[in-house]
Amino acid sequence: MKKSQFLINSKFIMKTILKSFLIAFMLIAAQYTIAQTSADASSSGSAKADGSKVVDKVDIAKKLANPIANMISVPLQYEFSRGVGVNQGGSEQTLLFQPVAPFDLGGGDTFIVRPIVAGAREVSVQNAAGQSFSGYGIANVTLESFYAPNTNSSWIWGIGPYAVSPSGNSGKFGSQQTGAGVTGVVLNRQGPWTYGLLAYQSWSMGGNPTFGTQNNLYGQPFVAFTTKDAWTYTVNMEAQYNYDSHRTSNPLYAGASKLVVFDGIPFSFGAGPMYYVSNTPGGPSGWGARATATVVILK
Repeated sequence: MKKSQFLINSKFIMKTILKSFLIAFMLIAAQYTIAQTSADASSSGSAKADGSKVVDKVDIAKKLANPIANMISVPLQYEFSRGVGVNQGGSEQTLLFQPVAPFDLGGGDTFIVRPIVAGAREVSVQNAAGQSFSGYGIANVTLESFYAPNTNSSWIWGIGPYAVSPSGNSGKFGSQQTGAGVTGVVLNRQGPWTYGLLAYQSWSMGGNPTFGTQNNLYGQPFVAFTTKDAWTYTVNMEAQYNYDSHRTSNPLYAGASKLVVFDGIPFSFGAGPMYYVSNTPGGPSGWGARATATVVILK
């Protein structure tokens, strides 16, 4: 790659990252301001005798297992995958920045916005022509949203528009197409258990199909168990079927996370292995690993 082209790509990547972080920051800042105003207006029963806030670690840990919980959180997710490329000799590392910003609509109804920025680094990934590639960039930027009505039940659901943009990537880190569709989730919160299904349907809205299309059906069944010590044990499967390649990428993940509080601010740290039950041509295969770090902004 020429130096001038590298500088252009680097500037574009940095602009994309900054724009995404700015959007996420504005969403979270707006929601935090609203929440703080409400908290100041009704502060009865929410503090200890010494004036410090009561932090229910178990309740927060359970909410983190709920994709549409009415709670502001900022997760970072790191994944390491192997078996990438035609010869399955490459590796891939991804970093997801996926803040969650809920907005109270009144009457217990909420609207949740979750922008997701995916960065990727690939090492020794071989293409169909036998050429090996190593590099990093922005894979895509996704926007998920859910309208979640108050059900007055342990069972809850949410639905909303879904959109994904390739952010000008070269095709090395995924599809160069723009996609749009609908996403939804249904789950039950029963004692220490949280289980349900998150899914989306995406249709291609245009772009270069050479590196894959956005005609995808995604389903993520999940189950989580939270202990009285704020440990959460999670198992999920993230199956994505592409209608054009007729192939499914299906990593199975099992992990544990711990909710801790530092100076009144809740943090969650988790990790675990994953295994690709099935994969798309050239995609990750075999064993991998995932680690997460999440900060929670209390209302």
